[in-house]
Amino acid sequence: MNLFQWLRPVVSKPTLDDTQKQRLAALPARAALDERPLREQRWVVLDLETSGLNMNRDQVLSIGAVVIEDGAIDLGQQFECTLQRSDHKVSPAVLIHGLAPSAIAAGSDPVEALLDFMEFLGDSPVLAFHAPFDQHMLGRALKESLDYRLQHSFLDVADLAPMLCEQANLRKAGLDDWTRHFGLYAEERHHASADALVTAELALILFSYARRQQLDSPARLEQQLNQWKRRTLSHSF
Repeated sequence: MNLFQWLRPVVSKPTLDDTQKQRLAALPARAALDERPLREQRWVVLDLETSGLNMNRDQVLSIGAVVIEDGAIDLGQQFECTLQRSDHKVSPAVLIHGLAPSAIAAGSDPVEALLDFMEFLGDSPVLAFHAPFDQHMLGRALKESLDYRLQHSFLDVADLAPMLCEQANLRKAGLDDWTRHFGLYAEERHHASADALVTAELALILFSYARRQQLDSPARLEQQLNQWKRRTLSHSF
């Protein structure tokens, strides 16, 4: 064993029962973003509540998601789950998301909760506000609980908004800023399901802007977003 192997922490693989292994094996591979119109793509809009903002230490506590399909929010396809965390300690984050230790103790087993969510997600791309955070936290949770590698496409609504609505002059704005700009109403902020719903409402408005700019496909929108991010990054130096 060399020095680097000795220093690397030993991470044991999760133990799944036969049913859980079968469910995991049956999960579909992610679908590539293609040239179909935006309204023909099924999107899953995701929001996570976590124990904090440390992407390598904090945990996913709650998952909220809603589906955009056929160009509208499908309220019949919603996901909401609190994950049980036996080692969870009260942190300042509880003042934001309001998840009391009792609610977390009574939550669902993380393996079952994450399998349920991945079955709900299917092969759909994901929309989220500040998507890199949600993507990393969900990916870490899936790796730790299921030994599963997350490969789904994520598009960041926090980047789509200023790219498609430059006239708003809200380049580094938060979700509250964009909801106010478009006159949207968030029933309960920092609650995973409510945040996912208002993010979905914002995404539908942004899709209408995208169509006006001839970006009416998931692949074209992703390509334009990547180019916009590279330009934005180069102008910041």
